[in-house]
Amino acid sequence: MAYIYDQFMSDAPYEKWAFFAREMFEKSNKKIKRIADLGCGTGEITSMLAQKGYSLAGIDNSLEMLSLAEQKAFNQNLKIHWLEQDIRLLEGLSGFDAAISFCDVINYITTLDDVKSVFQNTWNLLNDQGIFLFDVHSLYHVKHNMVNNTFAEVTDQTSYIWFCNEGEEQGEMYHDLTFFTLSNNHYIRFDETHFQKVFSIETYQELLKETGFNIRGIYSDFQFGTNTISMKPERIFFFAEKIGDK
Repeated sequence: MAYIYDQFMSDAPYEKWAFFAREMFEKSNKKIKRIADLGCGTGEITSMLAQKGYSLAGIDNSLEMLSLAEQKAFNQNLKIHWLEQDIRLLEGLSGFDAAISFCDVINYITTLDDVKSVFQNTWNLLNDQGIFLFDVHSLYHVKHNMVNNTFAEVTDQTSYIWFCNEGEEQGEMYHDLTFFTLSNNHYIRFDETHFQKVFSIETYQELLKETGFNIRGIYSDFQFGTNTISMKPERIFFFAEKIGDK
């Protein structure tokens, strides 16, 4: 999927995620310089923040994604440190002023223990009072807009059919994806299955507090002028700050 990911995500609002991050950095009233992008994918948000003068480390578990991200950064003359690591098992990282994890990354962390591990690892890599920003799908969005639906798109270069099936527990989604991509004047088919799970806002809040974070704001759908969550949110955004020893 890495090689067609950017085509698949061509309509993703990366600029909004990057703008949200910068707004929260300013809101934090802290000097933010070094940022870890956890689950950076092909590096779109990573590069956008690097263009604004921040020092970025892009971390992902997919070497293929990182290769594409590195090539794009090279083409833009951006100096970004790319690391292949599983964010559930991060090690050897410290001294960051902020960490971000956007665009479905935390949705792929599907057990409470693993979510807690990600939060703990993020706490460990941050400086005192460092900032942690991430988003997840809302349970409302999963139930009403995602599960038991089929999505498709057809272009000259790439087409896909995407079946989103409901899991046994609340917030679980199985994504069965079939892609057709043009290569040497014929189409190649490949299939992937992805599993995601979304927990309640209260669960993420509890795990953040257990791992040493103070929650400074919770927002929905890029509407970060107020902490009020909309009635039918699609994405929930968390703005957390590292506090002292747990």
